[in-house]
Amino acid sequence: MKKDKTKSSLIEQLKKAPIVQIGCERAGVSRATYYRWRKEDGEFKKASDEAIIEGETLITDMSESQLISMIRDGNFQAVQLWLRHHHPKYGQKIEISGNINQPHEELNPEQEAVVREALRLASLLPEEKSEENNQLNLVNNNEYDGIKLSTASQEIQLQPPVPGPGGENDTRSQDPHCNL
Repeated sequence: MKKDKTKSSLIEQLKKAPIVQIGCERAGVSRATYYRWRKEDGEFKKASDEAIIEGETLITDMSESQLISMIRDGNFQAVQLWLRHHHPKYGQKIEISGNINQPHEELNPEQEAVVREALRLASLLPEEKSEENNQLNLVNNNEYDGIKLSTASQEIQLQPPVPGPGGENDTRSQDPHCNL
């Protein structure tokens, strides 16, 4: 009977302060007893887990209330903390920059066929076929009508002509980072 009352007292303490050591001290039991009860009594284990969650929720609510009061008082650190954790514009950011230098590789026949089919489906290549080999006509080895076909790290990049400083047929992009 006293054991049940002590367990109930411990559960109530965990609801107020979700720290096992503090709950045990206030209820007058040792931590070893608490963990033995959890091991032997499934209902106590469930009740103590729920009490700890309820206590953590209480502490979180109190902390947010204090933080909001500090924000109202103009505490810059509180404002900063709130924005950093509740607004994506002020959250922590990671910036990664670098250059990937891959040598230019010619397409293998399988990759070339995939690119041709993709271009045909995207209506970038006409349905022209040569009578000799019944394939699309490519000009200047992997180039068709100014669309250059190349690969880098298994990814196929299409580079259509971009009017640039050299006139309408200049295929150089004005943006050095742009592959299109």
